[in-house]
Amino acid sequence: MNIQRYGLDAMPIDWRFSYTRCLASGHPLNNRGFTLIELIMVIVILGVLAVFAAPKLFDNSAFTGRGLHDETMALLRFGQKTAIAQRRAVCVTVNGTGITMTMFLANPAPATCATATPAQVQTLTPPFTPKGGTGLASPITPFQFTPLGSTDQTAAITLTVANSTPITVQPGTGYIYD
Repeated sequence: MNIQRYGLDAMPIDWRFSYTRCLASGHPLNNRGFTLIELIMVIVILGVLAVFAAPKLFDNSAFTGRGLHDETMALLRFGQKTAIAQRRAVCVTVNGTGITMTMFLANPAPATCATATPAQVQTLTPPFTPKGGTGLASPITPFQFTPLGSTDQTAAITLTVANSTPITVQPGTGYIYD
């Protein structure tokens, strides 16, 4: 065989150019896409991500629980500061969806929160609209912030918020923390 006759020199010029260019880059001429193995591996990785990451991305219970927690702390602090500023007792009633507050019209308070009549108290409206939520648990009886900011309870009050940390109100000082 004659190498020069069947070598690259004997081939048309445009084929020789593309062949040498592919050899220089290290890729064969027929590499035009992804292999089946590569495509399957990408699909498997996306499937694993969908199984483990998607539920965490679309579950907002921790977010709403933290929102209710922060809102509850803000309302408790608002009630305490209002009691101090107005020098009147503020009654706090906690139910499963939020907090309602009333303020006695007279100082000293003529009754306890549990026995107060509508003529003795007025509804305390916070400076923001509470969104509310679910999963709030607390003592069964209402408690009050005194005009000095402390509570009328002898022990600490603990409010439990679902998907969040509990909120504690200290009896002697009225300090609210989580």
